[in-house]
Amino acid sequence: MSTTAVSTAPAGVRRTKPPIRPVPMGRILATELRKMFDTRSGFWLMASIGITALIATGATIIFAPDSALTFETFATAVGFPIAVILPMVSVLSVTGEWSQRTGLTTFTLIPDRRRVIAAKFVLSIAVGAASMFVALAIGAVGNLVGTAITGTETIWNVSVTEFAFIVLANVLGMLIGFMLGVLIRNSAGAIVGYFVFNFMLPTLMMTLANLQDWFRDIWGWVDFSYAQSALFEGSLTGEEWAQLGVTTLIWMVLPTLIGLRLLMRSEVK
Repeated sequence: MSTTAVSTAPAGVRRTKPPIRPVPMGRILATELRKMFDTRSGFWLMASIGITALIATGATIIFAPDSALTFETFATAVGFPIAVILPMVSVLSVTGEWSQRTGLTTFTLIPDRRRVIAAKFVLSIAVGAASMFVALAIGAVGNLVGTAITGTETIWNVSVTEFAFIVLANVLGMLIGFMLGVLIRNSAGAIVGYFVFNFMLPTLMMTLANLQDWFRDIWGWVDFSYAQSALFEGSLTGEEWAQLGVTTLIWMVLPTLIGLRLLMRSEVK
């Protein structure tokens, strides 16, 4: 005895599959944020930030003279290790898709690579800004504890404008990590490139500026680190804003655009 499947659709009407909805951007952001910190490397990077922040606070209380125990001193001491370490989180966020071979899964579930990279870009900015508020909070606690121990006056000498400049400087640092990750797409290579870019290249340019008068005149227009450092001084002139814009275009925007073009065409295995 045989059975015959009976269609419930009206005669002459073709069945169609329901449309497939794209993954919401909010879910992509949440997933990429977890991927930043729930890996082994991400965990230890975050742990190192907490450890170095405590060490910096303790060292400031122990070694700094009483007259230097101000909010600015503590915030600077805590913010420096955060500014150095956090861009590597941004680097690993991008390069992990290639170095850790998660890209095949990620880009199969979300074929439009632009949405994934956009999420990583947004999170780099958000994490960079949030990290400075963490440094602000730890610096405030250190300032209260340090002055209480030494019996000196508690001084709050960081204005809102100065803090905004510091946040901008560290967000730019995070975006440098993003740029290197997009351009190189290899964790080890991008991390090495980060240290070369942030430590070796500025030293070479400073040496050249000290030796050559012609380069000293254009130093601020070609050295991103030199232009970025003006943000930590709390105020910028019109020329310094222009130098920051030009060096950001040269060292960040153009390499990122080149890296994005290569990234969209690169093979994911």
